[in-house]
Amino acid sequence: MSDNQMLRKEGNLPRPDTDPEVNEETIDLLELFYVLLSKWKQIAAATVACALIAAVAVVFFVTPKYQASSTIYVISRKDSAINISDLQIGSALTDDYIQVFHLWEVQEQVISELDLPYTYEQLDSMLSVSNASNTRMLKISVTSEDPQEAADIANKYAEVVRDYIAKKMATDKPSIMSTALVPTAPVSPNKTRTVMLGAMLGFVVCAGVFVLLALMDDTYKTTDDIKKYTGLVTLAVIPLEKGEEPKHQKEGGLKLPGGKTL
Repeated sequence: MSDNQMLRKEGNLPRPDTDPEVNEETIDLLELFYVLLSKWKQIAAATVACALIAAVAVVFFVTPKYQASSTIYVISRKDSAINISDLQIGSALTDDYIQVFHLWEVQEQVISELDLPYTYEQLDSMLSVSNASNTRMLKISVTSEDPQEAADIANKYAEVVRDYIAKKMATDKPSIMSTALVPTAPVSPNKTRTVMLGAMLGFVVCAGVFVLLALMDDTYKTTDDIKKYTGLVTLAVIPLEKGEEPKHQKEGGLKLPGGKTL
């Protein structure tokens, strides 16, 4: 009986090249799932390791940043009668007021009064001014590595812009609705999110490696693989002693269907 008619070992024989029109190889998702399931310890270890690395990095190597915010109100009138026209004008002025915060004259005054070691560009990058929809309130947010400095800059911006607008735009001073408090918790980095992303990265990379190895593996693992890819039925299975090499590897080759020699 020829080798092609009797494959006697449940082992690691390469899959033969087959005609794609006759036997088109497809990805078995269930098989990949079992591959990942069999490697769950390695995947879990990689996930935990990456999460720990992310946690160490975010705690010891990333400088936390704090954010403080103050708020000004666009319309400030001495009398209590505010009509629709005043409200419409106030809404239109919010965009103009936002641009005032980025003028170098305003930044220069903030820097000089607080004796800050920043350039105009650096200070401007720390500043964020936003206007909530359908309101005439401007939220002045400043981000800094020093929580006290963040609060001081936010409050100083509100004072400087308030006086600058009244002087240069010949209008009433905006009202300071809220002053900035010294933040007690950093806004970045987000430790929980960073650790979760690290764990997810470890899981995806490790699982991806095992899936890639499984897709590139062209060896038979079970008798079912032999029947699936060659159509041949295994007549017998002879277990090997520990450390013993398969017979076809010792003899230098085994012909498989399709003319491929192992």
